[in-house]
Amino acid sequence: MKVLVWIAEATWPACVDAVNDLFPDAEVTLLAALPGDLAEQASGARTGLWGRGSGRDPGVRVTEIAREATRQLLDAASQRLGRPATIVLREGRVEREVTAAAADAHILVLARDGDLSRLGPRSLDRHTRFVVDHAPCRVMLVWPGQAPGLASIPPPPPR
Repeated sequence: MKVLVWIAEATWPACVDAVNDLFPDAEVTLLAALPGDLAEQASGARTGLWGRGSGRDPGVRVTEIAREATRQLLDAASQRLGRPATIVLREGRVEREVTAAAADAHILVLARDGDLSRLGPRSLDRHTRFVVDHAPCRVMLVWPGQAPGLASIPPPPPR
């Protein structure tokens, strides 16, 4: 079985732990995705907020820092997994990169990353919602911590 694990900054430990608990013999790929327009965003901020002052454009350096931080995150996830895994770093529209990478997987493991104080659809941010809705494989959605109780569900609307 091929398991793809989406490694996102705040939630990756829960995903790796779920894979270790439920898929001990699976072929695992650890995937992280960076926005493909980081350099443009940093350059735009410099132009828009700081004016046209002289100096180096921070866009390239911001992208380098983000790549290095993401590689470190993937290394930490690999160590926590404790077994061989394929490591993949993709760049582009995050939700589309994750969805495309899932085409070769039997199951995609990802975590809730929105409002974690209550049960419901807002527990998924926009990228995660897109991936859950469009993944071309089975999806395992985990809570990155203790799930809220059923009392967190809003009451039904009045009739």
